[in-house]
Amino acid sequence: MSDLVFPIVFPLLAAAAILLLRRGAAILALAGVALSLAASLRLLGATASGDSAPLVLPGLPDLPLRLTAEPLTALFSVLVAAVATCVLIYSVGYMKRESGLPRFFALMSLFVAAMQALVLAGDWILVLVAWELIGLCSYLLIGFWFQRPEAANAASRAFLYTRSADLGLYIAIFILIGAAGTSQIAATLNVDGGTAVAAGLLLLLAAMGKSAQVPLQDWLMRAMAGPTPVSALLHSATLVAAGAILLIRVAPLLAPNVLLAIGLVGGITTVAAGLIALAERDLKRLLAASTASQYGLMLIAVGAGVPLAALLHLLAHAAIKSGLFLATGEFQHARGGTALRCLRGVGRDRRWTFLGFALAAMALVGAPPLSGFFSKDAVIAAALSAPSTAWLAPLALAGTLLTGAYLARALRMLWLEREEGESESRPVAGARWMGVGVWALVIPAVFLGLTFGPIEALLGLPGPEAHGTTAMLFGLLAAVVGLALGWLVPAPRLLGPFHPWAQSGLVIAGGLTFWIGRPAMAIAYGCLRLERGLYATVLSVGRGGLFIARGCGRVERGLYAAVLCTGRASLAVAHLVRVGDERRIDGLIFSLVAGVRGWGDRARSLQSGWIHHSLAISAVVTAVTLIILLSASLSF
Repeated sequence: MSDLVFPIVFPLLAAAAILLLRRGAAILALAGVALSLAASLRLLGATASGDSAPLVLPGLPDLPLRLTAEPLTALFSVLVAAVATCVLIYSVGYMKRESGLPRFFALMSLFVAAMQALVLAGDWILVLVAWELIGLCSYLLIGFWFQRPEAANAASRAFLYTRSADLGLYIAIFILIGAAGTSQIAATLNVDGGTAVAAGLLLLLAAMGKSAQVPLQDWLMRAMAGPTPVSALLHSATLVAAGAILLIRVAPLLAPNVLLAIGLVGGITTVAAGLIALAERDLKRLLAASTASQYGLMLIAVGAGVPLAALLHLLAHAAIKSGLFLATGEFQHARGGTALRCLRGVGRDRRWTFLGFALAAMALVGAPPLSGFFSKDAVIAAALSAPSTAWLAPLALAGTLLTGAYLARALRMLWLEREEGESESRPVAGARWMGVGVWALVIPAVFLGLTFGPIEALLGLPGPEAHGTTAMLFGLLAAVVGLALGWLVPAPRLLGPFHPWAQSGLVIAGGLTFWIGRPAMAIAYGCLRLERGLYATVLSVGRGGLFIARGCGRVERGLYAAVLCTGRASLAVAHLVRVGDERRIDGLIFSLVAGVRGWGDRARSLQSGWIHHSLAISAVVTAVTLIILLSASLSF
């Protein structure tokens, strides 16, 4: 069997095993992602030595499915698996007192499998399948606490906004396949002319939805209603990264005017989201706005024609932002909330966690010699070397300055002395697991920059032109000024009259909630009322006709008879439909449920507690698995 399938198969099998066994969910999920990480590292080693080959699988007629093994896709696969492993280690402690653990860990495993399929896909059909799966999993994970109204609303909003932008991906894929005559991604990147421009703009629209770029950034802040491990995974190397990964992979397709549009979208987003983060009063929402801002910097690098700089910042940001979110989750458990006022002084109580948070924050600001210093220098150098440097460079520097300002503000609040009457810290259940997860991401956030040289050599992508010293000086100056302003000047004074607007999310004319969300929900409720009205009308036809006809003559009675027959016929049809629904469809569903419960009872009986019984079952399952793997490898 090809090595390409293992990064996908292991977390997928873990998800299936969790749903089937309903026991040991955390251990199964950890085993799945750890094996996926090992398989991804092996795949990266194979691609570095040139030993790996693409895998072609059956698909649509003349449009087979492909998994591709290139240094870029293998590197993305390692990134996804590494971050997911650290987040799931943390989740063991964070979710210790929560219910629904099998559902949580199964969804996380399925999400990792779908993301691995997305980054390893070599054709557009498989990209669409994986894109849909990560959208579904993100909806279910954001709404994990669906009984809370804010979580259900946040999941629906994320689904609605990203699905609207996903239309761009569908149309772009149709255009590319029609122009190239194949669904293979590498072949479609050779399209040029008007087709390339249209496809590039549509792919930008899809990336704006997933990566929360202006004006589609609002859903990302509201997605904080989900569990913190979900926020850490989605905001670092998976869901939100999907848009940037898409643009990095299709960089050879992008025409100059499309690159300018991408750079401007990213530049506007990095400033707008930075202002929103500076005005935020909740630490998780601040980090969410920061995520949109940092992906804006990546789009600036792509728009400048240097996707390598975007890739380096994506790698650094994945470790940095995951570490920040995980540390925030521990603060949340210590104080019972994530509002900055509630977290005042928590860093003095949780010093090791605060140290990890501070290191990750300084890496994101771009302090040397941390990883963000190297990646942000690459982005600023790319902006300085771009044909549209007059637009992109000031926006990149402004985004860097704002990064320093809002993170300095957060650090100051976390370290200030707790005032009398404010909430005290309490013991955190599962703190050891959470600490391991935090530091497993903080360490690469500090040292990952040392690997950028070998990564550049492995990928062979062109870097920015010679602006290294200038970019470093400008970047350091912007970071230091931002840190000073954020630490010394309160946000209301710093933003002035823009502060209330920034707190509202820079909403213009009601925002997308007014123009998209409310109309969509109104249409849905209208359809529901129409259906209920039609049903009530059918029921009332026969009953109301008799009263009207009593005072009429023969003609009227004849009309009444016709109406009565129609009403009775309608009621008869409705009765048949109702009987079919209740006795046939519902009966079938209830039978399936009873069958599943029966199989569950039988499966539960296998867990007898006898060691020899368990060993026998393990031996049988191992034998069957080996037979399947052997058969599959022989077929390939």
